[in-house]
Amino acid sequence: MPLTADFDYELPADLIAQRPPERRGDSRMMVVDRASGRIEHRHFSEFSEFVRTGDLLVLNDTRVRPARFFSNDGRIELLKLDADSPRRWKCLVKPGKRMKPGRTVEIGDATGTVVEVLPEGGERIVEFDREVDEETLGHLALPHYLGREDAPEDRERYQTVFARETGAIAAPTAGLHFTPDLLVALPHAFVTLHVGLGTFRPVSAERVEEHTMHTERYSLSSETVAAVEKAERVIAVGTTVVRVLEHAARRPDGLRPHAGETDIFLYPPRDFRVVGTLLTNFHLPKSTLIMLVSAFAGRELVLEAYARAVEARYRFYSYGDCMLIV
Repeated sequence: MPLTADFDYELPADLIAQRPPERRGDSRMMVVDRASGRIEHRHFSEFSEFVRTGDLLVLNDTRVRPARFFSNDGRIELLKLDADSPRRWKCLVKPGKRMKPGRTVEIGDATGTVVEVLPEGGERIVEFDREVDEETLGHLALPHYLGREDAPEDRERYQTVFARETGAIAAPTAGLHFTPDLLVALPHAFVTLHVGLGTFRPVSAERVEEHTMHTERYSLSSETVAAVEKAERVIAVGTTVVRVLEHAARRPDGLRPHAGETDIFLYPPRDFRVVGTLLTNFHLPKSTLIMLVSAFAGRELVLEAYARAVEARYRFYSYGDCMLIV
């Protein structure tokens, strides 16, 4: 079985995209052919050339919510992970040592009290005396590797043009490249998977199979199931779409409309039962995402493609360029 170190690669820090391209769709696109091993350097503006008659694009329509909050005095930071109700949040808190049960935090005109510290991960349950004005007071929880605070432009650019189901902490970044004009010209359907914090957690286990995969909530509609079953080839836009479709296909009742949670962990060698083509961004070394891509295209080919991307100075990660694996 593979080791986590098998999915490592060297990336110069200056290749991490700090901001999005000036216009959506202006990114470069590496095209990787699994059968031949051929690697081409193209642009995302050419994406539609690779969509054949009978293909179906499946995209994740989750909407990123402002999940990062600061106390009025600036001393406490809360990352809202989930909520049992509008006033009862599950949070990561910094600094955690100051926020023991009974301690309070003020955000706007709302006062929250720590009522519980969860045993795993140090997460807190915080109850507020009134609802927090999340849209006004919240910040986007940009990935740590951007090394900056969120800016006003991120409210629009760190969101797909088709986002509609609020619930994600992070964006499904492969979808960021699409414009409304391009999308309307291609046959497509949607799933919803609310991207969580676990997406950015590194794999610390030495052996891949020892990693505990995070869980994310998803839903799959009857319209999408019908479209997928009718399609000759499914093009997954992003690893989150892969997770939904491949998890659903492995359920006892197969690909059916439903909602649930998935902790599916795809790494080599794994088969793919639904997805035939994958559009994805470039991912962090030793991450579950590069492992998923390696399961789809083969570890050696993926690492070769990444090495070529570094050599050709592609832009990496959330605001970076993309890879089409056919």
